[in-house]
Amino acid sequence: MSDLRPVKFGVIGCGAISGAYFNATKLFPTLSIAACADLDLARAEAAAEKNGCRALSVDALLTDPEIEIVINLTIPKAHYAVTKAALEAGKHVHLEKPLAVTFEEGAALVALAKEKGLRLGCAPDTFLGGGHQTCRKLIDDGAIGEPVAAMATMLSRGHETWHPAPEFYYKPGGGPMLDMGPYYLTALVNMLGSIKRLTGSTRTTFAQRTITSQPLNGTVIDVEVPTHYSGVIDFAGGAIAQIVQSFDVYGVPPFSPIVVFGTEGTLAVPDPNGFGGPVKLKRGKDDWTEVPLTHGYTNNSRGIGAADIAVAIQTDRAHRCSGDLACHVLEAMIGFHTSSESGTHYAMQTTVERPESLPALAALPVSALLG
Repeated sequence: MSDLRPVKFGVIGCGAISGAYFNATKLFPTLSIAACADLDLARAEAAAEKNGCRALSVDALLTDPEIEIVINLTIPKAHYAVTKAALEAGKHVHLEKPLAVTFEEGAALVALAKEKGLRLGCAPDTFLGGGHQTCRKLIDDGAIGEPVAAMATMLSRGHETWHPAPEFYYKPGGGPMLDMGPYYLTALVNMLGSIKRLTGSTRTTFAQRTITSQPLNGTVIDVEVPTHYSGVIDFAGGAIAQIVQSFDVYGVPPFSPIVVFGTEGTLAVPDPNGFGGPVKLKRGKDDWTEVPLTHGYTNNSRGIGAADIAVAIQTDRAHRCSGDLACHVLEAMIGFHTSSESGTHYAMQTTVERPESLPALAALPVSALLG
């Protein structure tokens, strides 16, 4: 572990989520921030001053020889162009979800990274948190027997009441599936494996939305994407899952956002948008019990996926938040819409292996990521 060096990265896109990635340098000693860039130079300069790095133009950041990993935090419709440019500049890339806004673009990025021998990673990395790693271990250890079915549910009224700039959530590249679906589908693939086929139904309930948050209070948004998705997923291993992702309804349901049912028990899985618990298990006719978490990273550890790339580069092993995983999830998300439009099942073109689990009870970031 002592021979690992901090790998320098640059951030493109200094919006709300960027703070978590700047903070990752405090959590993971294998990452070191070198520079940041944004179309709004003033925003990049403010982020640079706050985080002790250089503010650069996007082009200057991409050509900076000191930077090995580019972290792409731009809006979804820019993911493809920025990631492609970074890969063509010879940089490893980790980006926020989704990988791209079309399956074709996502597949092209995966192919380009492999052609150039570069690492391509993508959020979410929350499945590496203690809550979901504990669930993965319980399933792998046979705690619920053979997985039979699962339910994954994200219900909300949308982002216009709280987000400072929610317009893009209702434009191509947005909607509840491309926004929140990556958390739920990645968690399911981590636990249950590759998706074989799926079926979906979608609707757009409101043609327009009115922003009530600041600073755009009163602005009316035209909705250009489906805002409610219901789907059925057939996994290659035999399990069947139901998924609902919605920006159209009120209230958080009084049950776990993900539940996995097995032949011997049922597992209540914590929110895939977080890193911790609780994890609850019901075995047979026994009462529900809360299971102590077997893994670390239970607090906000966003950036662990990029840190994993930094270790993987130096130890020549696969990284966990891979482009292949993100592309498989992207294809599934697009597949729900394709299925709804065609009225048929969607057969997946991609397959993916489950990411390697983290070691249990890892106390230090580097020791955990070396597992």
